[in-house]
Amino acid sequence: MKYGILIVLLLRISLCFGQYNLRSKNYTSINLTLQKEPIHKKNVWLQATYVPLTLVALGALSTQNNNIIDRHEIREERNEYTPTFHHKADNYLQFAPILAVYGLNAVGIKGKNTMANRTAILIKAELIMTALTFSLKKITAVPRPDTGHPTSFPSGHTAQAFAAATFMAKEYGDQSIWYPIGAYTVATGIGAMRILNNRHWISDVLAGAGIGILATNIAYLTHGYKWGSKRKNTMIVPSYSGSAAGLYIRYQFR
Repeated sequence: MKYGILIVLLLRISLCFGQYNLRSKNYTSINLTLQKEPIHKKNVWLQATYVPLTLVALGALSTQNNNIIDRHEIREERNEYTPTFHHKADNYLQFAPILAVYGLNAVGIKGKNTMANRTAILIKAELIMTALTFSLKKITAVPRPDTGHPTSFPSGHTAQAFAAATFMAKEYGDQSIWYPIGAYTVATGIGAMRILNNRHWISDVLAGAGIGILATNIAYLTHGYKWGSKRKNTMIVPSYSGSAAGLYIRYQFR
């Protein structure tokens, strides 16, 4: 079925994107090469945005042009093969990678960042994702396939799922490739369920995935890592001026 092929493609793109940005020595030879070379700030932003923006653009174009992806044909196939499918698991599983991150930390498996920095990044990512999702819903007013309500594009559930998956990939991807694989598999499953539940078009899911990835990447790239900093802000040095001894004290406020 065509929508199945598209979902698999979405998963492969997401995993490649996560793998490309984790820069762990356990991954591809391309990453090994990049890890040894200084990365220009412009290139970092390009790597963090070109895939999710491509997904958003592909989804947006698909709402206007069926020659790119025929969303109506995919819906017809859904109605033919799984017309009675209805499940609410996607309402809960969209948050699973976030719960997994804090669960792993609770049992002693530390992630990339401290609890304070991790939480600050997550809050920022959620705010960015929510703002982008609801703004586009308002602007585009694409009717939902089931009710016709003009809030279909993009899929908020999918955006949340991919934001959470990218969050987990960032925090634990350096430890094992299976963390991002599991997270992005769950996120892709959420996107598939939104189509199977007849709540969204494939175009909504593609755009939602892009927004989720983009929001989390922006949150990480713009974070100052000042929360819970362990840097020593005070320096004390003994001094002697010939006839008197003392201490030189410097305190760094920031």
